[in-house]
Amino acid sequence: MLLKQIEAFVEVVRCGTVSRAAEVLGVTQPALTARLHALEREIRQVLFVRSGRGVRLTDAGRVFQPHAERALMAVADGRSAIADLASGRAGKLVIGATGSVSSYVLPKVLKRFRTEHPLVELTVKTGHSEQVLNMVRSELVELAIIRELRFDDVDVIPLYEDELMLVTHPSHPFARRGSVRLADVVAEGLVVFDQVSSYYELTQALFVGAGVPPRMTMELDNFEAAKKMLEEGLGVALLPTVSVARELELGQLASVPIIDAGPVHRRMVVIRRSDSGAPGGIARAFLDILLEMVGTAPHPGHIRGLSTSTVPAVGAAPPAALMAGRADE
Repeated sequence: MLLKQIEAFVEVVRCGTVSRAAEVLGVTQPALTARLHALEREIRQVLFVRSGRGVRLTDAGRVFQPHAERALMAVADGRSAIADLASGRAGKLVIGATGSVSSYVLPKVLKRFRTEHPLVELTVKTGHSEQVLNMVRSELVELAIIRELRFDDVDVIPLYEDELMLVTHPSHPFARRGSVRLADVVAEGLVVFDQVSSYYELTQALFVGAGVPPRMTMELDNFEAAKKMLEEGLGVALLPTVSVARELELGQLASVPIIDAGPVHRRMVVIRRSDSGAPGGIARAFLDILLEMVGTAPHPGHIRGLSTSTVPAVGAAPPAALMAGRADE
């Protein structure tokens, strides 16, 4: 049974005559009659009774009519869904991200995306960068935001530099002093975040590279816990700018430049399977918004909607970045 046969049947019912239906469909009357006869042979029933005034439905035709109309409507809905998918208006999108990205970068981006694409069903899967990379390779997610790794089977789009800064409570002596040296931080001791995190390795690299191994006073397994400790006045910590932007704006935490250390950061990137072709539809729409809001940011403290009025770097000098090489949140 061909769609054109069903379309011919429905149009003849609507118009009442074969000639009018043929004119509406842009075909000849014999061609339309042939479609109707083919449909009747297919279902082995006569659908119309012909008369001088046109045609009328038989009992079989009346039973078949609502099913034929629903079939055409379903095809129209399918075409509309495909058009929505191609344009990014509707469909499903599964993305991957590290924990810090999903907590501090994606909320603002997803809020705008949902406002502009309310019919899209969104799913976010999180994990360490290596875990999320495997999600992309296994096609569990269409695109992902992770730290830059060595890989040759995915396409990479640079997104932003994820920078660490020394933060503490505004009443802490470091904050009142205005700046410190690495030796001061070693003497104070650090609240650190998760030894399996690349943030931990970045912190280690900063001090070891300067010949002053750090001293840890407390280890926690998530950023929020670390921030709460600092808000209670329990020490100092090196945390990603994006994770403390709100607290800095509210005055709950203060940033303290380390004057004898350069910036400590790593590159965050968007990845997709290399064999998946150019992103289109929903993925393209999401990527456009992500790059507009985040892609031009020199570091995540400047992401639109997350920026602080003043976000000092970890240090005053700008030597080469220290890049992480282990798993991250």
